[in-house]
Amino acid sequence: MATTKSLTNVEQRTINAIVAEYRHRVVNLETFQDQLLALLLNPKNVLAPHVHSFKWRLKDPASLRAKLRRKFLAAKAENKTLDLTEENLFVRINDLVGIRILHLYTRQILAIDRAIKSLLEEGRFKIIEGPFARTWDSETKRFFEQINIETRESGASMYTSVHYVIDSNSKTRYTAELQVRTLAEELWGEVTHLIDYPTPCPSLACKEQIRVLARVASSCTRVVDAIFNTYENFKLSRKRARQRTERQRNRSRRR
Repeated sequence: MATTKSLTNVEQRTINAIVAEYRHRVVNLETFQDQLLALLLNPKNVLAPHVHSFKWRLKDPASLRAKLRRKFLAAKAENKTLDLTEENLFVRINDLVGIRILHLYTRQILAIDRAIKSLLEEGRFKIIEGPFARTWDSETKRFFEQINIETRESGASMYTSVHYVIDSNSKTRYTAELQVRTLAEELWGEVTHLIDYPTPCPSLACKEQIRVLARVASSCTRVVDAIFNTYENFKLSRKRARQRTERQRNRSRRR
């Protein structure tokens, strides 16, 4: 009898079939990814002024195999059946195409969200899930709730990012995951990805330091937020001062 740490022959064959189908159709995913990138990366579009940089990738077949294995084992541990096949892979697994938008400070998400929705609508792509924000601290959660972005607790992982799931709107459906996060959050994500994901690091010391880094990254984002708030107030004060000076000059001329 199989344990929660092993897969049956049927499950192994299912995984093999799914990965084979992925390899067979990856060129279609590349086309879908290229269409999205052409839409989002245009330096003259409404999104460009609010973005620092982009990252993107197609999931590696070995990474897909490992993810499928984790999913089947998790379902087995909970005595559940995982309805995942080569026929529904491209709509059930949403991160086969992954695009990441990186920006500097939190409030930029307001303009970024509007721009993403506008561009996707123009390109006739459909958002089938999101935006929703995975977050772990109450202050960030309140901010997203105030701007009507759904929040989902990331818990012990201390992960922060805004997610969109996008449909290809083609005859054969494919989905992509779009993530939006600050540069500070990206630093934490890159370190965690190398050390603690997808296989958790067994070192307690490493886990604790990653949690510290999450708090430091959150603090960095808040400092950047404060800098831009201060800068915008400074520009507004200078503008008002120039306007007052101009009004005084106009009154003097009329005299």
